[in-house]
Amino acid sequence: MKSQKHKDQRVVVLIDTQNLYYSAKNLYHSKVNFGEILKTAVSARRLVRAFAYVVQTKTGEEKPFFEALTGLGIETRVKLLQEFYGGMKKADWDVGIVVDAIRASSSADVIILVSGDGDFIPLIEYLKNQGKRVEVMAFGRSTSSKVKEEADEFIDLEKDSEKYLLKKI
Repeated sequence: MKSQKHKDQRVVVLIDTQNLYYSAKNLYHSKVNFGEILKTAVSARRLVRAFAYVVQTKTGEEKPFFEALTGLGIETRVKLLQEFYGGMKKADWDVGIVVDAIRASSSADVIILVSGDGDFIPLIEYLKNQGKRVEVMAFGRSTSSKVKEEADEFIDLEKDSEKYLLKKI
């Protein structure tokens, strides 16, 4: 869909860090440049808030990453990694992202979801029905085709992957 961006739009950015991390790792063996993601998302509009949904492990080795996000002006929402008997691990942020999107939508014109996860289709539909513009940023090959269709605009990070990726891992 044709872009409808203007400088007076109030923007909220919601970054599903796990979704982007694993997409970049699996597709490119690289890490994500969250600074460039935020810059492209905002696109000279008025940033209301930016959230990154992150997972904390027992070792705390990800603390420098969390600090780097905060240094970019991105608020971190932290969830502890749950470890179950038998070794299964889980840290799902989908519900938290949905709740924050709905809460923040009252003070925003545009919600930017940085995730290709098809679980967010009902959220995209809801926000659009509330009169919000919904933009999605993600790596095209790991994004649900329905997400691409439902969004007012889909920004495929693969089209300029060098801009959105850091060194190989």
